[in-house]
Amino acid sequence: MSRIGKQPILVPEKVAVTLDGLSVTVKGPKGELHKTLPEGVSISQVDDSIIVSATSSKRKSRERHGLSRSLVANMVEGVSKGYSRKLEIVGVGSRAQVKGKKLVVSAGYSHPVEVIPPEGITFAVENNTNVTVSGVDKELVGNEAAKIRSIRPPEPYKGKGIKYEGEKIIRKAGKSGKK
Repeated sequence: MSRIGKQPILVPEKVAVTLDGLSVTVKGPKGELHKTLPEGVSISQVDDSIIVSATSSKRKSRERHGLSRSLVANMVEGVSKGYSRKLEIVGVGSRAQVKGKKLVVSAGYSHPVEVIPPEGITFAVENNTNVTVSGVDKELVGNEAAKIRSIRPPEPYKGKGIKYEGEKIIRKAGKSGKK
């Protein structure tokens, strides 16, 4: 049995959860999220907490138990607090700026790269080199941050590129001179 799946999900006061079979809708001060959980789990609401349980002891059901609990917990946290992911741009001449809703990144290419955010995602830029991706859906925030990082991933020799805040880049030694 899943240790994570056993834990109840506490619902804050300002968050409303609607259950319809395996469909879960969560509304809160930051927004609204909807997700359909996979087969093999059941979900119920008791007072101010949500309980996810496996419907059988089969492997598929047990595998999806902890996953479903984590998905619902992330939805509740997203609509109450929101999620954000920070990126750092390293390198001479590399920078980012927000134009309207779009993020324009200059990362050493012959042209600037424009990133158009999907619904529910916002970009913020500090000091031309620190980008913050924020929204209510944890998966969507992580995917957009990964897309921005993939524009110019950090290279191991000088560490130039776009990296997550606090990411440790393993550096390599350059060429050695002849002796």
